Amino acid sequence: MVFKLFHKQPVIDPSSSEWIFNAYDWALQNFDAALFYTDTVLVCPTNEFFPGKMNSVHGMAESIFERIKGYAGISHWPTLVQDQSVCQLTESQQVRIQGALRGPGGIADQSIDDSQKLVIPYNPQQINNPEGMIATYAHILSYHMGRTSKTPPPGGIDYWPQATELLAVFLGFGLMFANSAYNFRGGCGSCYNPYAQRDAYLSEAEATYALALFCLLKGIPSSNVTSHLKNHLRGTYRRSIREISEKVQEVDRLKQLPAERGISTTISKSLKDNQADNIGRANTD
Repeated sequence: MVFKLFHKQPVIDPSSSEWIFNAYDWALQNFDAALFYTDTVLVCPTNEFFPGKMNSVHGMAESIFERIKGYAGISHWPTLVQDQSVCQLTESQQVRIQGALRGPGGIADQSIDDSQKLVIPYNPQQINNPEGMIATYAHILSYHMGRTSKTPPPGGIDYWPQATELLAVFLGFGLMFANSAYNFRGGCGSCYNPYAQRDAYLSEAEATYALALFCLLKGIPSSNVTSHLKNHLRGTYRRSIREISEKVQEVDRLKQLPAERGISTTISKSLKDNQADNIGRANTD
């Protein structure tokens, strides 16, 4: 009983951890493992990643979205950003893509008429909640990307919202998903705008855990991540790094996927070196 009192609870329950690893496996299998390891970046909520100012809400919404498309490797997708109050969406919306689904192999077709482009709605109220807007945009794109998958995500259609959020974290937007998963309503109604928030399907802890797995696989030092996280999530992130680093077989299984697709041993060695540095930093924090 004494030992149980000092036993640390895991960041998330074992079944959720297993699902996140399986979801990464699904994403790597279906959405270019090589591109994930060589080109995908951790997108940060900073002016460096989202520079520039626009004179209108619509202009800002378009600017943010085009940046997101670039980081996701889908700049060639024909899209049309519209205020959600004036756009009409249908379940049959299909994205028309030439060349590769994502990455430099994609082909932009400038001849596509606006009526045939994938309509991307935005909520003007979110313009003052940029992390929520970025996460919402990334989730919409992941939804459409997920529909191109040859295999269903782990758990099937019942886990579709969570799987597409996980896919957005896989594309590099994990910081925004962790930071916007929960919004404290505060003590006065005037400081909380529900229309500026987003619907979250992964919990704060799950999104942070998925972010930690992304950074561990990519060899991103914890110090590059925690400075952008909400204060109360920094400890959760460090604990997630420590827990994931103990799942050696599960992590190695994910690392083998790009090797099977021809990533060089030099890159693989670099990833290992960076991962060791990342774990060391987490253990000393």
